[in-house]
Amino acid sequence: MTASASAQPANEDTNTTQGQTDLENTIYMDLTYGRVVIRLRPDLAPKHVARVKMLCREGFYDGTPFHRVIEGFMAQGGDPTGTGQGGSKYPNLPAEFTNSVHFLRGTVGAARTQDPDSANSQFYIMFAPSPHLDGQYTIWGQVIDGMQFVDMIKRGSGGSGTVTDPDRIIHMRVAADVK
Repeated sequence: MTASASAQPANEDTNTTQGQTDLENTIYMDLTYGRVVIRLRPDLAPKHVARVKMLCREGFYDGTPFHRVIEGFMAQGGDPTGTGQGGSKYPNLPAEFTNSVHFLRGTVGAARTQDPDSANSQFYIMFAPSPHLDGQYTIWGQVIDGMQFVDMIKRGSGGSGTVTDPDRIIHMRVAADVK
């Protein structure tokens, strides 16, 4: 099995039409190592998906770092300040939690504070299943290709996973907008 094949979700695929990828609900995230393809889940988190697409279309994620990366857990990005404290100019989003799908390898979730309704622009990609997150955090996407490139993101140190000189997103775009 290839690294990208191992990123295939066990969660139900609701983002295809007759076997074709829905480009309006697909994100291309370009890293130094290669392209990561994320299938969006508007069926689970319509407000979060709409926000991510809007931010991608504004170029918000371009150049943002993966500021917190913990081996065997996840890579977190989407904060333009790189501190874990930043977000977009838009208001925070209400929680869109589910127990119908699970935090598996390649799942993309919305980062937040202790307040369930504090997600904004930050997100994380799971390196491994994390059932303790199920029903506690919003799932808005799933890596369907390029997980081997996520695996290459520079890891942080200590329990917090803070990264010195972090890897950055080159471009993050809605696939329908890419010519």
